[in-house]
Amino acid sequence: MSEKKNEWSEKLLYAPKNGYDRLSAADAEAMEAYCEDYKKFLDNGKTERLCVDYCVALAEARGFKAYQPGMKLKAGDKVYQNNRGKGIMLAVIGTDDLSHGANIGAAHTDSPRLDLKPRPVYEEAEMAYLKTHHYGGIRKYQWVTIPLELHGVAMLSDGSSVAVHIGDKEGDPQFIINDLLPHLGREQGKKPLNEAIPSESLNLLIGSKPLAGEECSDRFKLGVLKLLNERYGIVEEDLISAELEVVPAGKARDIGLDRSFIAAYGHDDRVCAYAELAAIFAVKKPRKTAVCIFADKEEIGSEGVSGMQSQVFEWFMGDLCKGQGVDLRDCFANSFCLSADVTAAYDPNFADVYDKRNSAFINYGVGLCKYTGAGGKGGASDASAEVVGKLRKLLNDNEVFWQMAEMGKTDAGGGGTVAKFMAARNIDTIDAGVPVLSMHAPYETVAKLDCYMTYKCMKAVFENA
Repeated sequence: MSEKKNEWSEKLLYAPKNGYDRLSAADAEAMEAYCEDYKKFLDNGKTERLCVDYCVALAEARGFKAYQPGMKLKAGDKVYQNNRGKGIMLAVIGTDDLSHGANIGAAHTDSPRLDLKPRPVYEEAEMAYLKTHHYGGIRKYQWVTIPLELHGVAMLSDGSSVAVHIGDKEGDPQFIINDLLPHLGREQGKKPLNEAIPSESLNLLIGSKPLAGEECSDRFKLGVLKLLNERYGIVEEDLISAELEVVPAGKARDIGLDRSFIAAYGHDDRVCAYAELAAIFAVKKPRKTAVCIFADKEEIGSEGVSGMQSQVFEWFMGDLCKGQGVDLRDCFANSFCLSADVTAAYDPNFADVYDKRNSAFINYGVGLCKYTGAGGKGGASDASAEVVGKLRKLLNDNEVFWQMAEMGKTDAGGGGTVAKFMAARNIDTIDAGVPVLSMHAPYETVAKLDCYMTYKCMKAVFENA
C-alpha cells in the first residue's frame, strides 16, 4: 500500500525542493564565481548611469560595438545602443531573421534613492545641508543615521559636464541624515513608521566650517560651496542643471557564516540586470536575436526618454528590422520577453503578509510571476497559460531551478514591473527574477543560489526560447 501511495505522490504532487539538495558540484563552483563578478557589478554600479558605464566597458571588452543606424549586421554580430547614458540595449544577432522574433530580457537599473532638489544647499544652526527628494518607494526611517554617498553629473554654465562622486573612495568623506535621540523621541515613537520621519527632514548633513574671513549670513553654506567649486568647478546655479543621487555607502558583502547570501544596495533590480548581461555575454550565435535591456525610471512608472515606455526601444529594434527588410510589428508579434525583475522572498519574521503556499522561498531558484499589480491584478500584464507553460518547459529542459510566486497576500500590497509595457507592444511577456529579502531597503539581501539560477534562466531564454 505504501509503495503505491508513494508512486502516486511522485506522479501527481508538486513538491518543490531546496536548491542545495540538488545542486551539482560544477554548478556550485560556477555559482560562486558568478556571484563574485556580480558583487563587482554592484560596487561599480551604484546608480543607473554608473551601471551603463560599467556595462559598456564590459561589453566592449567582449567585442560589442556601438550601434550606428543602418549598420550591416550578420549572425553572431554584437552591438549595443547607449540611451543617454541612463539606459542601454545590447543585441547578439541570430541566425534567423527578425521576422521570427527576438528573445528579450528587460530589467531596470534604477533603484530607490534620494535625489537632490534643484536648489539643495542651505544652512541652519551653523550647519550646512543638502535638501533631498526621495525617488521610488522607500521607507524613510531606514535612511537616517547610515553612511551615504553622492553620485551624478552636473552641467556647468559653459555647457560642459562634470561627474560628481563623493564617498565611494577610501578616505572620502561621506554623508548622513540625522535622527532624533531617544531621550527626546517619545512623541516621535508614537507615530506610524511612514510619518515618524517626514520627507522634508531627509536632509543631508554636509559641513559646519564657515568660510574664513567672510562676514555674511551664508558663510557655512559658502564653506561647502567653495569645496565643491575647488573640486568640480561647480557654482550654486550649476546644481539646478544637475542630477545628483544620494545612495547608501559601502560594498556588497557575503552574509551568513556559510556565505550563502549577498547583501548590498540595489539588488532591485541590478541582480536581474546582471543576470541578463552575463547571459548575453555567454551567447555566441543564437537562433533568434538575443536582446538585453537595462531600462531606467521603473521605480517611478517607467516614464521619460530613458524608461521602458520610451520609443527608444522601437527605434533600436525598428532599425535592426529595417536592415533585414522585416516589419517591426512582425518581429514583436513573434518575440518572447522575460521581464526580469525581483520578487519578494518569504520572510518568517513577517509571515502575516505572505501567502505561504504562493510565495517565493530563498534557495528555491528563480521566481516566476504570472502577474504582478495590486488587488484584483490591477496594473498587471498577466501572462497566458501558453507563455507560462513555454517558460516552465524551457527551464525544466535546461535544469534551471524555478518556483512560481506572488508578491504577498492579495490585499496586502502589490508591485509593478516593465512587463505590461512590453506586453502592450504585442510581445508575449512574463515576469521572472530573484527573490529578495528587505526589498527597497538601503541594504537588501539575496541568496547566491537564486542569483545563479536567474542567470541560467536568462541564458536558456536567449539560447533556446
